[in-house]
Amino acid sequence: MDFGLAFSFVFKDPNWLKKIAIISLVALIPILGQIVVFGWALQISKRVMNHDPNPLPDLDFGGDLTRGFMGIVISFVYTLPITLFSGIISFFSAVLENSGGDETAVAIFSIVSICLGLFSFIFGLIVGLLLPAALTRYLEKESIGAAFDFVEVFKKVQLNLGTYFIVLLGTIVAGFIAPLGLIACVIGVMLTYT
Repeated sequence: MDFGLAFSFVFKDPNWLKKIAIISLVALIPILGQIVVFGWALQISKRVMNHDPNPLPDLDFGGDLTRGFMGIVISFVYTLPITLFSGIISFFSAVLENSGGDETAVAIFSIVSICLGLFSFIFGLIVGLLLPAALTRYLEKESIGAAFDFVEVFKKVQLNLGTYFIVLLGTIVAGFIAPLGLIACVIGVMLTYT
């Protein structure tokens, strides 16, 4: 796997500046723009899977919107259990606040929260491995049902565990690095106006 290509393929397209400018403008559209950008990114993934020498696609607003919406539905279904556990923890937290500080309730809530938090963490790691495989299945078969064929999704992860683990680590690292730009911007603004 050529990881350097992941950062340089954009510049190999002769019209890369125009394509990036158009998708950047689309990204400014509230809600729909984000869905279209996600669909466009999925189209790039599909072209890379098919070994297309020019993986940077032109914007296909309708197709990218549909693809992005399907990707969001798949992501939502895969992350639904984590969302439910977070809701349960929030519910118990609200009940605890209204219990008047009963020590028994605090102890029970703490134990339940720790257990649900650990389960959510472990399940989050599993989803982090399965979701890219599910999206890949969707792109391969062009059917949302393929993303929910859990046996095939598990097989895909087992066959390429190292690759999916690297994707998971890259996602985690990107999640830590992405806010640094905002932090630098805020610090710059603060230093400018002080």
